[in-house]
Amino acid sequence: MKTIGIIPARYDSTRFPGKPLVDIAGQSMIQRVYNQAKHTSSLSEVIVATDDQRIYDHIKSFGGNVVMTKREHQSGTDRCAEVIENIQGFDIVINIQGDEPFIDPQQIDLLSSCFAQPDTQIATLVRKVEDIDELFNENKPKVVLRKDGQAIYFSRQAIPFLRGTKKEDWLKSRPYYNHIGIYGYRVNILTELANLPYSDLEAMEGLEQLRWLDNGYNIHTAVSNHTNDAIDTPEDLQHIIRKYFNS
Repeated sequence: MKTIGIIPARYDSTRFPGKPLVDIAGQSMIQRVYNQAKHTSSLSEVIVATDDQRIYDHIKSFGGNVVMTKREHQSGTDRCAEVIENIQGFDIVINIQGDEPFIDPQQIDLLSSCFAQPDTQIATLVRKVEDIDELFNENKPKVVLRKDGQAIYFSRQAIPFLRGTKKEDWLKSRPYYNHIGIYGYRVNILTELANLPYSDLEAMEGLEQLRWLDNGYNIHTAVSNHTNDAIDTPEDLQHIIRKYFNS
């Protein structure tokens, strides 16, 4: 079973244009993500998928693998699907977030291991919520799991709702899980996902994985203990620099 890691990277971020190329202590963000992915044991190949010549040229400058993709893609999943149309010989695709410069390579291996189960169509990672502020942060999507580890639903709200329990006591009553936005797909399933129509659940929550659940696909999850630091804004970048280099 051969697995490829694809890192979608677009230049025109609404909140932080050009963020794949921002400098983080001497290396660009996208180079750091690429290098972390290369340190995994499960990936046969790593490639950046971009729609911008500046990012393409930068990846080439440090010897990375990169392909140009269409500008109009609405999600990283769609961008990954275009790449895999033109690259043969892989069974599993891992969609790696391009804005997590310190992603733990073991997380990628953990996600890849989910496909040892032959019935896994799609896989993603979750992490146990640790504090009440995190639980009610709408920028950190939550996921409800079945007993077998399959995802039931994702939401920006804290779910499930605990009727009759004060919100400050919810974490004492049951485990809650944050979603970590890294995905794995079997190649044939990825092709199907890219052809699904936009879902009303997806539109309401702003979460593309709801389109897959809405259409009957199963999403297997694995629990990671690693805290992921994503860069969505210039303020996030300064926080990352302070955390990793000024401590």
